[in-house]
Amino acid sequence: MTDFMNYLILGITRGSMYALIALGYTLVYGVLQLINFAHSEVFMSGAFGSYAIVHLLVGDGKATPSWAVPFILIVGILSGALTAAVIAWMLERVAYRPLRRRGAPKLAFLISAIGASFFLSQLAGKLFGRLTSNAFPEFFDQNAVIFKPFGAEVHVLQVVIIVAAVVMMIFLDRLVSATKLGRSIRAISEDAPTAALMGIDIDKTISRTFVIGGLLGGAAGFLFGLNFSFGNTMGFIPGVKAFAAAVLGGIGNIRGAMIGGLLLGIVENLVPLINIDTKWTDVVAFVVLVLVLMFRPTGILGERLGRAA
Repeated sequence: MTDFMNYLILGITRGSMYALIALGYTLVYGVLQLINFAHSEVFMSGAFGSYAIVHLLVGDGKATPSWAVPFILIVGILSGALTAAVIAWMLERVAYRPLRRRGAPKLAFLISAIGASFFLSQLAGKLFGRLTSNAFPEFFDQNAVIFKPFGAEVHVLQVVIIVAAVVMMIFLDRLVSATKLGRSIRAISEDAPTAALMGIDIDKTISRTFVIGGLLGGAAGFLFGLNFSFGNTMGFIPGVKAFAAAVLGGIGNIRGAMIGGLLLGIVENLVPLINIDTKWTDVVAFVVLVLVLMFRPTGILGERLGRAA
């Protein structure tokens, strides 16, 4: 039971980060019916942006007083989210909007997104170096144990990641289901031409959707950077898995992306319990994805953004 709980906690922690990234994919798909393959680099930019601010505030982190830790964590999340939101906004303006106004085929959007992805990755490598082992300052004891359910250890950093992810996911769910912007997003998802006739500004709503996805992805970048190392290629693997999580839950479905991210993270981390080498973790995770889609082609909750309401 102790081993199971340890792996479960690790799975929920990693799955929470996958879910935050997956929400960016599913939001953009919901309004454009396109996959934003540059979203993994939006996630990456959040890690670099938050690192710059946190390093500026605490240096190497060793002299950080305990009372300042919550403040630094909040600043880190906000700085990562804002950095990625700006990148996502620019991405929509440069790589998507001109093509949309010209009625370009969907293949053009795909190529544009992939080009933007490579550009952002290489730009980060040029500006910050091509290391994949950058680390945030250790401004608090990440491995301090909060409590021990069934003998398993729950660390401070795990609680920070899970709580932050849950708060942001609840906020997004309420924003989409109970605000004017959320109704606009769902209306465009259902029928963009009719939404335009009803007075909804399509360009402005799509731009804001990219920004929201960027906010969540950037916050995930900060949390990922705290938990692991980060670099200019950090977005690829988490991005692929988050995309798989969005498909698993139902691409275009907000709650589905949340469930898919958590499920994928838990499955990955429970692999050692069934005596399978950890090198097969990724294989097992994607086998589960294929099996689910065989019986539920539209994902666990279906694929329409409007169903999140």
